[in-house]
Parts: sequence; structure tokens; C-alpha cells
Amino acid sequence: MPSLNWIGKEKVLNHHNEVPYRVLDKKYSYGDKDADNMIIHGDNLEALKSLLPKYEGQIRCIYIDPPYNTGNEGWVYNDNVNDPKIKKWLGEVVGKEGDDLSRHDKWLCMMYPRLRVLQKLLHQEEGVIFISIDDNEYSNLKQICDEIFGHTKYVATFVWQKRYSPDVRTAISTAQEYILCYVSCMDKFKEERNLLPLGEEQTKQFTNPDNDLRGPWKANDFTAPGYRPNQMYEITLPSGRVVLPPKGRCWRVTKEGFDQFVKENKMIYGSDGNGVPAVKRFLSEMPGMVPWTWLDHKTVGHTQEGNNVLASILGKAVFDYPKPVRLIEYLLHIATDKNSIVLDSFAGSGTTAHAVLNANKADGGKRKFILVEMEDYADSITAERVRRVIDGYGDSNKMFEGTGGGFSYYELGEQLIIDNEQLNPEVNTETLREYIWYMETRNAYKKPVQEDNIYYLGLHNETAYYFNYEKGKLTVLDNDFLKTIKTKADAYVIYADTCNLSDDKMRRYNITFKKIPRDIARL
Repeated sequence: MPSLNWIGKEKVLNHHNEVPYRVLDKKYSYGDKDADNMIIHGDNLEALKSLLPKYEGQIRCIYIDPPYNTGNEGWVYNDNVNDPKIKKWLGEVVGKEGDDLSRHDKWLCMMYPRLRVLQKLLHQEEGVIFISIDDNEYSNLKQICDEIFGHTKYVATFVWQKRYSPDVRTAISTAQEYILCYVSCMDKFKEERNLLPLGEEQTKQFTNPDNDLRGPWKANDFTAPGYRPNQMYEITLPSGRVVLPPKGRCWRVTKEGFDQFVKENKMIYGSDGNGVPAVKRFLSEMPGMVPWTWLDHKTVGHTQEGNNVLASILGKAVFDYPKPVRLIEYLLHIATDKNSIVLDSFAGSGTTAHAVLNANKADGGKRKFILVEMEDYADSITAERVRRVIDGYGDSNKMFEGTGGGFSYYELGEQLIIDNEQLNPEVNTETLREYIWYMETRNAYKKPVQEDNIYYLGLHNETAYYFNYEKGKLTVLDNDFLKTIKTKADAYVIYADTCNLSDDKMRRYNITFKKIPRDIARL
């Protein structure tokens, strides 16, 4: 499969592995104390990496709305790769070569490592990722997503009608943006497809002119394309006229099926009994609507609606062109169930959290959101919007009831390993334990329920893990330590500063010693 090349690509192919692992520093919690929602302020590449120990392979739905690279530098959310933070990052990662990059090269250098980490976080079987973009970088984004997620995992590109009328200030007014959709497992996605609830546009097509006890219905075509001999019978209409299927088509069911429809009073022939045969389709039989790629503004909203909603929440327009909540809700219907985790690492004004809270309120779900925002308004706009949605917002003219819920707000904290060789003494021991367990097992850490010594991490694949570490104190793996172990296992992995056991005893008990910090794997 062809891949996209650009200046600086070789510098960022594995940059996600070189980014230092930083812990998350919780600043405050708001609302429901049991809610596990997160808003993280900081560089989204570093923040995404900090989520790996707990969330690798766990995120059911990712939605991101990255900078479109339009060159417009007037937005609060700077839609341009000349943002000072990005320029600084490019200088550090790409080096002097970055001075020669076009704005498309810069955008690709920024996006590529972030998409690599997002792919790691995506659920391995049920994950779905949606990425908003416009014409400026659509083709480039499609090619790097094919490379990272796999071209066979590409589902479709949604076309969103972002405007409800043309922009008269331009020579040609663009009406659309795009949303790329990739999945972890195409077969699983097709098998567990989520139908959308019928909207007003769909339900108003159903009426009940004959007062059928089964409720509203609409007439469905009774023909099918092609020729099938057992579906080419004559039908005598109530008027007495005898009809056959139109040329190139056949009836949709056999004669036996037709007779059953007649018996169930499902066949209709127009108001005069002389019309083309049709079959009743009852509203009660409609399980839902199959999603399609045309997202018109009546169904999912437009940019002005996004502006109006945000202004009604915060009291003024503080953010240009936020996505409408209905658009994200539409995507959530496709990609989530009531317990899904939803991630947005270009959080902006917090529309994704708003949509998740609305969805939970509507169906009683327990979806969780994780937002990442690098700009300084992460608390004053992003988190503030979520607070008001939780509590309720509006004015005397129109009030919106709160959704309930809560979240915790984080800043990016200390690096876990400093100077490439030392554990950071500012990082608490429990965070170190979570990290060690994840690097050994690639699973999220849970406090062990089995009784053992205080250094016990848990049992995985019949191997017991111990992290014999104390700040400011030299720890030793020796006979005294072995006497404190209570868990029986086929093998043991034990971290400590030094080891005094003989090679023979290590072999006899199948013990692997790992020296702190030398043998701690880097994420």
C-alpha cells in the first residue's frame, strides 16, 4: 500500500515512544464524586501517553477536531501550525530541518505521533475513531490514517453540512466539512451496528388513514429488482385489474408470502383500489434508522447552532465555530453503548463532554469522557462549560436542566523518570506501582485483594510481581524478603535496588530480579 512522505516524517515516526512519561496531577473534582470523567490541561501528546497505563485498548469511541491548518490565526483556538507551542515542539523534535517545512509538513509532523498513541488507546475490538477535517488537509489525513489504522479499517467519510445558507462574502461558499471514520475491527463493527433513533423527519412520514389498530404506517414498494420465477405471479387488484411486476423487476415475496400479507391486511392498492400494489410498513416495526454519510444541518446542527449553544451556556461568544452538540450525539449513537469511554484530545470548548452528559441523561447510561486541551482556557472555557451543563444553564427566557455528573481536573505533572535513569522522588509510590504493573502486563493496575507483603503488585499469567521500593531507602532482594512472600506462582519478577540471592536459588524458585531503576522499561 502506498504511504505518504513529507519532510520531517522520519523524525516523528517513533516520536511517541521518545516522549517522556508524565504523571497526571489532580487539581480538583467537581460534581458527582463517583464520576470517573477527566479533563486534562496540557500538551495532548504527553497527556495521551499518560493515559496508556490505565486506558490502553480501553477507549470505545474517540472523536477529535484537530486544527484544520487554514492559516487563520484570529481564532481563540489557533487553527494554524504556527501556534507558538507547535513551533517550539517542531524545533525540539524536527530540529533545523523544521525551518524548511511547509505548513502541510508541519501539520503532518504534529498529527502523526498523536494518531499513533490514539491508535494504542482505541479498544482492540470495538473501537471507533472519528476525525473532523476540511479540504485543507483531508487528503493528507486520509493517507496517514490508512497507514496508522489500516486502510481495511476505514469505514466511511461523513459529509457534514456546516452551513444552512451560503456565505456571501466569498467567491464560492463551502457548505461542508468531513468526518473520517475508522474502526478497530470491521467485522465486529458490522455485527454490532447501532441504529439511530427515528427523528421527526422520519416519523412524520407514518400516518394512519384507515385507523389500523397496529398504529401509523407508510406504503413500501412491493417490488424488487431482478427476475425470480416464483415471484412473477399475477395480482388481481380490488378494481378487478390484473397486474404483473414492472419490466426488470419482480414482486418482493413469493405468492405464499403475498397471501400472508393479504391475510394480515398489509396490502394496499391506492385510495381507489386500482393503484400499484404496496405493503404497509408500521412505525412500531422500525427498529431505527441506518446511519448514512450525509449529515445535513437539520439532523445534526450547524456552526451557528454550536455558537448559539455555547453563548447560552457561558453568556457570550467566547469560542469560534464550536461543533454543535447534536453532531457529536449522532456519532455517539453510532459508536457507543451505555458504558463506553469517550476520548477527545482536541477538546476545545468541551462539546464532546456536553454530548456524553446529554446521552447519559437521555438513556440512563454511564458513559465516561476524557478531554484533553492544551490551551490556557482548559479551565475557564472547557471545564467551565462542563460545570454549567452539569448544573443547568440559561436565563429567565429559557432554562436547561442540568445533566448531573461530575469530573476531575488534571494538569500534566512530573516526569516519572528523570535524567533518563532516576525515579522521580516527587512521584508517589502508588503511581509507580501502576506504571510498573502496566509495563510488565500491559493491563491496568488494580490493588491486589490477595494478602501478601506490601510490595506485592499482583498475579498475571501465573507470574507474581513485586516492586520492592521505598523513597530514600536502599531495598534488597534477599532471603528475608523471600520469607515475606505469600503468593504461590510458577515464576516471580521482583524489583529492588540490589539482589543478594545466589544464582542457584534464583533458578530454583524461577525468580527474575530487576534492578531499580535500570530495568524499569520506558514507555
